[in-house]
Amino acid sequence: MKPSSLCFKAGVLFVVVGMAWGLLMGASGDHSTLAAHAHFNLLGFVSLFLFGFYYRLNPLVEAQSLARTHVWIWIAGTLVLSIGVALVHTDHPIGDPFAALGSIVILLDAILFAWLVLRAPEGESLA
Repeated sequence: MKPSSLCFKAGVLFVVVGMAWGLLMGASGDHSTLAAHAHFNLLGFVSLFLFGFYYRLNPLVEAQSLARTHVWIWIAGTLVLSIGVALVHTDHPIGDPFAALGSIVILLDAILFAWLVLRAPEGESLA
C-alpha cells in the first residue's frame, strides 16, 4: 500500500474512533481525557491526512521506503502517546512513561518527515 493511501485509511479510522470518543465524553459528562482525545484527532487524523496529501503530490518521495516507515511509526507513536496522555489525565501514573515515549517517537518521526521533505528533489512534485 502506498504511504498516501495508508495515511488516508488510517486517518479515517482515527477520526471515527476520535469522534466516538468525543461523543462518549459528552454523553458521560466526563471530559478528563480531553487532552488525549485532542492529541488522537490532531495527530491521528489531521496530521496523517496532511502527510497523505504531501506524499500523493510528491510521488518520488512517496516511492521511498522511508515514507511508509514514517507513516507506520507515526501511527504507533500516536497510539502510544494518546493512551499515555489518557492514563495520565485519569490519575494513572503508569501513563507517564507511555506519554513520554510516544512524544519522543512522534518528535523523531516528525524530524524524519522533515528530512524527507527537505531533501525532496525540486520540480518533481505534482503541485
